[in-house]
Amino acid sequence: MGRGRSAGSSRSHQHASVVGLGTWQLGADWGDVDDKEALTVLEAAAESGVTFFDTADVYGDGRSEQTIAAFLSGRPDLHVLVATKMGRRVEQIPQNYVLDNFRAWNDRSRRNLGVDRIDLVQLHCPPTPVYSSDEVFDALDTLVEEERVAAYGVSVETCAEALTAIARPGVASVQIILNPFRMKPLYEVLPAAREAGVGVIARVPLASGLLSGKYTEATVFPENDHRTYNRHGEAFDQGETFSGVDYDTGVRAAAEFAALAPDGWTPAQVALRWIVQQPGVTTVIPGARSPEQARANAAAAKLPDLPGETLAAIRELYERRIRQHVEGRW
Repeated sequence: MGRGRSAGSSRSHQHASVVGLGTWQLGADWGDVDDKEALTVLEAAAESGVTFFDTADVYGDGRSEQTIAAFLSGRPDLHVLVATKMGRRVEQIPQNYVLDNFRAWNDRSRRNLGVDRIDLVQLHCPPTPVYSSDEVFDALDTLVEEERVAAYGVSVETCAEALTAIARPGVASVQIILNPFRMKPLYEVLPAAREAGVGVIARVPLASGLLSGKYTEATVFPENDHRTYNRHGEAFDQGETFSGVDYDTGVRAAAEFAALAPDGWTPAQVALRWIVQQPGVTTVIPGARSPEQARANAAAAKLPDLPGETLAAIRELYERRIRQHVEGRW
């Protein structure tokens, strides 16, 4: 995916599709999704040309990984790159990010995914000092040398963390929140990643659904949905929920964003296309709770680039409504 590393395994030897699939929804924290529904989402994505699935060991405590394994086990000719993440199942202190733990976490994920070698493993938004630890990256290099993983990367909360990681020669990819409500990575992270040959995985591309244009101030989310219980960072970094934007502010801005959609496009497709056409983005990983959402998201890969006037209007909206709420924190 980055720096010339092979991101392949015995199962997959191809590049990530520019629109991938995030599978947090298929594990937990977005309301209930049963196993059958989860498999139909994976099938719709794959049938639509998606060749990159992103998961984590903490999504449903392994359920998301296991669901992906169940889907792929009966499809040996389907070439999909699977990226997982590790580190969030323990207390978030730098002392836990050591080789013995990495091996144990990796063993569990390989069992869950049913593979001998994982295509890409990412540190899952670890404590900030972890990015500056030589021992951590030596340990990750060891996972590659032991053929437990084909490549490794990091998932970050802040641009500063991304830049620290990009400076490490073994880092193949950086996963970061990037969308029309979170633009700071455009001028801080993406240029550095391009220069270093590091892949960029854009996550939370729809600002937790805000950019779909479907929500109002009256929308109620389930109690087990992070859009209810993490609006102020109660459970994990606030930036993971609505990109850190206050909900009411985000809903109003999202209504303006939806009005910018060209005829025949959904607001979500506008957001995804905006991300795809940013120089340096490798893949974007929207989640989906239904086959229809998965197909519509994948279709954004084939849409034409947004015209200059639309890009300018999106930038103006961000500057006027959003920037003040997010850039100082992330």
